[in-house]
Amino acid sequence: MGGRTVLVVNAGSSSLKYQVLDAVSGRTAASGLVDRIGGPGHLRHTTDDGTHEREVTCRDHREALRAAREALREHGPDLSGDGLLAVGHRVVHGGPEFTAPVVVDDVVVEAIRSLAPLAPLHNPANLGGILSARESFPGVPQVAVFDTAFHQSMPSEAHTYAVPAEWRERHQVRRYGFHGTSHRYVSRRTAELLGRAPEDCAVIVLHLGNGASACAVLGGRSIDTSMGLSPLEGLVMGTRSGDVDPALGAYLSRVADLDAKAYDEALNFRSGLLGLAGVSDLRELEQRRAAGDDDAALAFEVMTYRLRKYVGAYAVALGRVDAIAFTGGIGENSVAVRAAVLDGLGALGVVLDPQANEAGEPERRVTTGSSSVPAWVVPTREELEIARACLSLLGDESG
Repeated sequence: MGGRTVLVVNAGSSSLKYQVLDAVSGRTAASGLVDRIGGPGHLRHTTDDGTHEREVTCRDHREALRAAREALREHGPDLSGDGLLAVGHRVVHGGPEFTAPVVVDDVVVEAIRSLAPLAPLHNPANLGGILSARESFPGVPQVAVFDTAFHQSMPSEAHTYAVPAEWRERHQVRRYGFHGTSHRYVSRRTAELLGRAPEDCAVIVLHLGNGASACAVLGGRSIDTSMGLSPLEGLVMGTRSGDVDPALGAYLSRVADLDAKAYDEALNFRSGLLGLAGVSDLRELEQRRAAGDDDAALAFEVMTYRLRKYVGAYAVALGRVDAIAFTGGIGENSVAVRAAVLDGLGALGVVLDPQANEAGEPERRVTTGSSSVPAWVVPTREELEIARACLSLLGDESG
């Protein structure tokens, strides 16, 4: 273990994921997950020697991180020495203030806490992970890496909502975007696959999972992205609606007596694929679609139509497209989604290679050599991007 080893922590509302990796080589020494925080749960810890699992009961993130440290001591690598460069934390919302990773101090802690209204489901949990790690690893720098930071390069015409000035100035209402760590990594990796520098590339990244977003990356900088003030805007997702008419809330208030809280809950947790087909898992949706389920077929078409629509818009925003990259659980694994998106982009000169799309290396090109725009599957490595952000911020201490 050298001075470039980073422990990356991703604290969710009821789970804690972690990974120990070398920020230069990218080699992962261990990874794990503590789930169902708040009650009886489960810990899974994986190293080169195999996967170790046990039942755990963690009341909060402090106890979850303690359980993770016990697993690290027992199964390796032991992080009790001086070789740990930093603990890197994924933080969902950095507001307008945080445009880059930062070393966490008390001022940063309070700033993350103050941003909770912008990300009430995420920032409090992310902060819980940070506070727990400060106790567990005293003297080790804690680094916050914000999902929103990559999108702070969006020009004002892309991030500004046409709403009253008081909303924008007093309440920080604007488009922020999310999945920035993934979009940054995948856009850079795609440039490498093209044999070009990120500064010379125009790439559309489609991060597709239960949460999904598209990003237009020009010269290594985000110029537009589909998520906005919250992760609700944009694409159709597992349980989130994506774009809807802004008048919908007022309309349902009048005709269905639906209040703001119920409306917000419905769009975030009972819409998307779940609202259209009664199932949020794409694998089950594809099975139902193949069996002739009309609702599943419609849900699939709505989702992939929205994807093609955003790709077309971003092609115009970028001025050219050097590559399209699919990432995330759906983007990396769904043959059907990639085919539906790419087959519908003939206007851009995209030509799908069905055999390459069906099978191959996890990282591969899925368009033909004659395609005007190449499309790639690029597995995201958000933990590595966070580790490298720590290294960039603190420097390589391996000597």
